[in-house]
Amino acid sequence: MGMDGKYKREVLAEMEGEYLIADGFDEAIIGTVDDIVIYSKTKCIKVLMEDMPEEEAIEYYYFNVVGSYVGEKTPMFVEDDLFF
Repeated sequence: MGMDGKYKREVLAEMEGEYLIADGFDEAIIGTVDDIVIYSKTKCIKVLMEDMPEEEAIEYYYFNVVGSYVGEKTPMFVEDDLFF
């Protein structure tokens, strides 16, 4: 059973270090490496599909989410659909 997004954010807040969080994608957090939050590509797209069709969600994900750089602690997005 997985953790909900709110709980994941609370866990990160309690951990040592500063973490940059991608707004709206708490449910897609799958872990951390050093001070970087890691997100599941598949879960991010599912979150986006709650408000838009799949094709639009995929385009938005690549252009607006993965394409964003906010410094050296920019979150990472794992291409998890290749293995599961």
